[in-house]
Amino acid sequence: MISTTTRIIYCTNPSCTNPINPVGESFCANCQTQLVHNYLWASGFDAGDVRLPAKIADRYEVIAEHIWLDTHPGLLPDILEQLPAEIIPYLRLYPLRLHLPIVYGFTRRFSGSDNAILLLENVPIDKSGNLYPAITDAWEQATPVRQVYWLWQILQLWTPLSELKVAGSLLLSDNLRIQGWCVRLLELRETQQPNLQQLGEFWQTLVENAKPTVAEPLQKIVHSMRTESANLPEIATQLNRLLLSSAAELPLILKVAGATDPGLELTQNEDNCFPTAFDSIDDPLLLRVSIVCDGIGGHEGGEVASQLAVQSVKLQIRALLTEVAEQPELVSPEVLQGQLEACLRVVNNLICNCNNEQKREGTQRMGTTLVMAVQVPQFVESTTGYLSENANELYLVNVGDSRAYWITPDYCQQLTIDDDVTAREVRNQRSLYRKALLRPDATALTQALGTKDAEFLRPAIQRFIIEEDGILLLTSDGLSDNNWVEQSWQDYAVPVLRGELSLEEAVYSWIKLANQKNGHDNTSVVLTHCRVSCQYPAQLTHTPPIEIEQTEELLTETTIESEFTDSSQALLDLELPLEEAPAAPNTKPTQRKQPILMLLGLLVLLVGGTSLGLLAWRHLNPGSFQQVCRQLPTRVQGVCLK
Repeated sequence: MISTTTRIIYCTNPSCTNPINPVGESFCANCQTQLVHNYLWASGFDAGDVRLPAKIADRYEVIAEHIWLDTHPGLLPDILEQLPAEIIPYLRLYPLRLHLPIVYGFTRRFSGSDNAILLLENVPIDKSGNLYPAITDAWEQATPVRQVYWLWQILQLWTPLSELKVAGSLLLSDNLRIQGWCVRLLELRETQQPNLQQLGEFWQTLVENAKPTVAEPLQKIVHSMRTESANLPEIATQLNRLLLSSAAELPLILKVAGATDPGLELTQNEDNCFPTAFDSIDDPLLLRVSIVCDGIGGHEGGEVASQLAVQSVKLQIRALLTEVAEQPELVSPEVLQGQLEACLRVVNNLICNCNNEQKREGTQRMGTTLVMAVQVPQFVESTTGYLSENANELYLVNVGDSRAYWITPDYCQQLTIDDDVTAREVRNQRSLYRKALLRPDATALTQALGTKDAEFLRPAIQRFIIEEDGILLLTSDGLSDNNWVEQSWQDYAVPVLRGELSLEEAVYSWIKLANQKNGHDNTSVVLTHCRVSCQYPAQLTHTPPIEIEQTEELLTETTIESEFTDSSQALLDLELPLEEAPAAPNTKPTQRKQPILMLLGLLVLLVGGTSLGLLAWRHLNPGSFQQVCRQLPTRVQGVCLK
């Protein structure tokens, strides 16, 4: 029996016959459902002026000033019929939820009160109900690269917040909270629109206590910001160069393992991923790229779309990385994001053309989700003066609802946003997040690769710096559905980080969990263990070693190679019109035309294009031509190697 003085929280399982549990327990004592401790930020003066202990609306327990615990997390919060103007910025900025809170709902301090208190979720509060530290409190203990990284994130938020007149939220030190590498805001505040000079003045107090290796260049950047001629693009360029230079001081050691499985209840696997134990260890992309695709459109469409996406995007990325490696200057994040988007548009139209050739309409049109991580090495001079070939720069690309997570021993962060009806309704200011989740079509996809022409494609592309040890998890919804990543990361990822579990074992364990909990779906999991710890010394003239782990045991136990039906294989063999691969910036035609033609030739081969380019490539470089041919589908190899 629970004491009358015990703080209680209710189980979210509507079928639970005894849902009352003590606060702090992990699982319901009655039905073993995981308990949800949703700590909220109560915004506004009325919310802060509450004496402890208190319980608002017989539901929200006041933990600390502005921090409330929802003791009935399974119930929909109160939602105003007319959404007030103050929450519009939260809704429109929903794609930035990695850094910004989400509107949870409203409540009133007293019954009949006219003043509605705004409640925010996804706030920088830990699992015990404590605020993460303010940036001013965490600053002096941070590494040089992390100090620069925090400022870079703030600068990236400056424009979108300025457009909605809430950029003043970035000038309040108590409002800027730190969770590891990530800058997170407590709330959005409408203030008089600040300018770049005011942002520079706010930064000045931080920069005065910056680490010695970055203090002087940061002082110069802040000085430029505080002048009347301050230019945001120029400031961004200077800060990005300093960020890459400071990150180049860190070693980078990667281990990768991945697998895909049809699930317990299915025989056909519409998922595809890279890498798996089937991939050649000589593939240079193993060092840089990981991909998960979840096909849609039935077993004669989804499986083809996902495999075609993986194969063709690898060709596109191989060409892009080759071009970036040859650039004499740093390629900016904006250019790289544009090039990655162009790659996806080419892949999208390959699948779309397959649909058109097969006269597929409506729900019969095949497509695929995609989440991809690309680690882009660039030559950069580090802050201590040596030339490094890598600045630990990572790009995430996603379309659909396959996800990416960043996991450390202390937290699990979902890095991507699903392209589903819920996100669309929130972003278009038609619904709050919690209400949108109750729609029968809440998880229906709003976009996927190949279902529509590329002009309608809006991929999300983000850029990160790897500056702490952690695990990057890419997965299809076979694992991420029903929050199984959030519920299991401490069991499978943390032991890897502690050296108690191999990466392959973690992949296998997660797929096994997915089969037990979501066995009606295919599952793909790709894990990248990223290490930058000091015990792995930086190498001065070349990239630190990157390890690739694969095991035959994982291959036999968790990976089932798809055997295509004749009609499915025919889709892969369709002849499609060729689209040009995206050209990298500042390309010198006389030096770079040949590798692009070679890679474009392989793309033509992948979709059954013309033979003239292939003959030319085979004549110019027969060794690489045959090596890559052997990685293509079996029926295509027969044509390629003749």
